[in-house]
Amino acid sequence: MSAEKTPIDGSSSANTLLQLHQLLTSCSKSISGGNFSQSQTSVSMLINFLDSVSDASISELEPGAKENAFKILSGIYEFLCSPSLNQENIDALSFELPKSASKFAGVSPQCLAISDNIIHRFIEKCSPRDMLPILCEALDSSNKTVQAATYVCPLISGLSDVFISLQRRHFEQIKVAVPVVVKVVKAISTESDYEDTELETLFERIVVNALSIQTVCRKLEDGENEKLRALLGLYVLQILALVSVSRNYLHFALRLASILPYSGISGLGLITGYSVDTMSHIVIGEDEEDCSSFSSHIYLGASLSVVWAQKHDEFAQAAKFDFGAIKTELQNNPTKRWQAVAMLKHVFASIDLPWEFKRYTVDFLLYITSGDISNKLGHNDCSLYMTSLFSSLQALTMIIIYASDTVLRKNAFEALKRVAILLDLVRGEMHRERILRTSLQKNEALEADSKTCQSTLFWSTSILELVESVLRPDTGGPPILPDNSDAVLSALNLYRFVLMTEAAEKTNYTGLQSKNNLQKAYNEWLLPLRMLVGGIAAANKNDIDQHAVDTVCALNPLELVLYRCIELVEENLKHLA
Repeated sequence: MSAEKTPIDGSSSANTLLQLHQLLTSCSKSISGGNFSQSQTSVSMLINFLDSVSDASISELEPGAKENAFKILSGIYEFLCSPSLNQENIDALSFELPKSASKFAGVSPQCLAISDNIIHRFIEKCSPRDMLPILCEALDSSNKTVQAATYVCPLISGLSDVFISLQRRHFEQIKVAVPVVVKVVKAISTESDYEDTELETLFERIVVNALSIQTVCRKLEDGENEKLRALLGLYVLQILALVSVSRNYLHFALRLASILPYSGISGLGLITGYSVDTMSHIVIGEDEEDCSSFSSHIYLGASLSVVWAQKHDEFAQAAKFDFGAIKTELQNNPTKRWQAVAMLKHVFASIDLPWEFKRYTVDFLLYITSGDISNKLGHNDCSLYMTSLFSSLQALTMIIIYASDTVLRKNAFEALKRVAILLDLVRGEMHRERILRTSLQKNEALEADSKTCQSTLFWSTSILELVESVLRPDTGGPPILPDNSDAVLSALNLYRFVLMTEAAEKTNYTGLQSKNNLQKAYNEWLLPLRMLVGGIAAANKNDIDQHAVDTVCALNPLELVLYRCIELVEENLKHLA
């Protein structure tokens, strides 16, 4: 049974305190007397009264409301600290009072301090295992409160105390709380309504929360220690991403960076994704349902850790990154270089990050792709992450279109051209695989190996996704021309090569020869592209301006290959009819 909201008496502070005393006495008597129904009603009346006081003080609808709120909150704390209050009362009030007390946190710094004390008192007197879900539930309802940034602060600090107070099953219980905290902070940090001081208070509590997990790690044995350290690493990466998105706070980033080495994280492992995958496997294991509880900000944070090191030497020092060695390794190791390019898509594609981060990321990409990147691809280098690579390519295109900084647009275009070279390299690798497969099939002694080879790295359905990522970007329409003409021409050449080869050998390793995929390519890729190319060519046909001439020259080879692809698809569809 729920009671209606009890309005503030409003006559005086003394009357309000008297009303609080009466409500607390009623709660204590009904709980101690074992009257469950009456105790529920009493607690509901108390909570509604407190909510009325906090609402009035935050909105300042009444004179002296803030001072009144402080007195009320202090009265609650004194009641909880009374020696005569039994455990039964504290347990019953622990379900609702932490949430109500936290609503006062935005009234004033003094109220925030008392809110902290109230939650800490519950953690002292109640089981930490019981308080963890109570605090998580209160955090999860932050979207229903005003001034959410300050509301969650006492709750997050309470979780820090709970983590340290846990006696067993530390990993399992902290694993439940971390995604809740990240979800709440993500929602708050992406809003623009909060003052810097509010967000600084929030991130200070978050960093302390991460440090409390580190404290717990040091007390555990090897097995659980490894799991919790991995969870801590994933947590720190997500918070680093949110710090970057929110206000670009260097001092918080440095404190988070200092935790990374404790989780066994290396700079090279972060930028290639290896450290993230390793930690995720340790934390999640074989339970795929757990994957949904972890934010995509993990990969963004991993990529940004290297960008922070590019921006600030002190970050690299705090994280113990040998940044010069990282860049040299990425320049010289094709596999790791393409892995890094695939990871950087998370920075390029983020709509919330300041442009400054994207500028440093483009500079980093230009550095690691300098020199002759086509010199060596390697058989295993990019087949597993080609789709991610071309997501990076698409995200770079968006920077070229929307960035206001001329230098950034120019550098992004240069990076785009370097990444686009991969399309031609893939086509070369597929040709090499085809020759290898043919030679194996002719050698009866290697018949078993031939069967294995038919499931090769590049001749797979990932080719379909790769070509589509260029010919039909995430924006939904055809690619941007003539800016992306090199990448589009390479994608068309790759598509035509695969179609011709699979048709001649009567195979369909890539799936491109299926009727559905042929119709999809024809209707969603090729025909819209033909209309676009034809429109651009017609618009520039009689124009003698040098830009128009260059545009037509750039599109001529693309148009030729495009029409050959269309003819080839039409021919294949006739055979399937």
